[in-house]
Amino acid sequence: MPPAPELSLPVLMLVVFAAAKLFSEIFERLGMPGLVGEILAGVVIGPSLLHWVTPVPILQDLSELGVLFLLFNVGLEVKSSELLKVGGTAFLVAIIGVLVPLGMGWVILRAWGYGQIESIFVGAALVATSVGITAQVLSAKKMLHEKSSQIILAAAVIDDVLGLIVLAVVSSMARGEFKVIDIGLTAILPIVFMIVMAKWGSHTVSRAVPMLQARLRASEAQFHLAIVLLFALSVVSMHTGVAAIVGAFLAGMSLGESVSKRVHTLVHGTTELLVPFFLVGIGLKIDLSVFKDSSMILLTAIVLLAAVVSKLIGCGAGALSLGLRDAIRIGFGMVPRGEVGMVVAQLGLAMGAVSKPIYGVVVFTALATTLVAPPLLNLAYRQTPTVGD
Repeated sequence: MPPAPELSLPVLMLVVFAAAKLFSEIFERLGMPGLVGEILAGVVIGPSLLHWVTPVPILQDLSELGVLFLLFNVGLEVKSSELLKVGGTAFLVAIIGVLVPLGMGWVILRAWGYGQIESIFVGAALVATSVGITAQVLSAKKMLHEKSSQIILAAAVIDDVLGLIVLAVVSSMARGEFKVIDIGLTAILPIVFMIVMAKWGSHTVSRAVPMLQARLRASEAQFHLAIVLLFALSVVSMHTGVAAIVGAFLAGMSLGESVSKRVHTLVHGTTELLVPFFLVGIGLKIDLSVFKDSSMILLTAIVLLAAVVSKLIGCGAGALSLGLRDAIRIGFGMVPRGEVGMVVAQLGLAMGAVSKPIYGVVVFTALATTLVAPPLLNLAYRQTPTVGD
């Protein structure tokens, strides 16, 4: 197939945004989450089918901005005090939700005849949750204040740190070295950062924002301060070793109780513009060539099933004290792996610890979980009325 034509930025944004919203409208009319349609729009216009658009760097940049604003917008709607109340349950959900996928991934690959390190890498790729998709579903359904939603968000943040530790351990094993001190340091910085921001961030920001705003003359000064904090905490988050989206979420959460309704509106508008590029970007990366080999089709199906079931069992078990319905919601909410699983797969491939066929299996599984999670969440939350109903 010939390479996709190089498109100017306005044409590229037109094709991606219009395709995303067209597919979203179709899926909404079919009673399904619109964001599933937006992801599938990427599959249709991307390298897998029509080949109109390829994942060029500018689209990757827009995608990263989209997910940053998505988590920032979600954070604005969440109170840190509410999140801290569910911290114990969220920690249990995250711990069990890491151990079960790690074990299942390792067992499946070993049973298939793959080596120890490659099997562990696949298990590690199934560990961490990508909260962007779940956050979008819960935000659209206006259910961010449900207790199960709070636990999903808190557990996903904790999950990111646990995933970082697992990745550090697996990488050390692949290099033939295991340094406890280095792994300990890898864990300490992000944990300290998240605890400080969750516990004292809102209080500090609520005092600082009015003082700074009083000294500024710009008409949208409060919005400007919010955006500066968004990017500042995203940078700090990256330097402590966790994903930038964690910093974006914590920035939103620290501002939620101190900024005006106007800021919420402006952030929501920016999010509506950028999130389609994040969702279409997921679809653009789906590689259907993994299905050329029948044995790989079966392995991919088994790994994908394990990716869903392991989170449902692991995270659900950690939340059983809330009742079966909430446990199922939390389990489904922790299913998406997204870019987190892809990063692990890419690292394994670069180190020579993961073969190209297994890399394809893991990448497809990571992206497919983001595709199946919204319908599962829609099903799990269908009996709960949305705010305003």
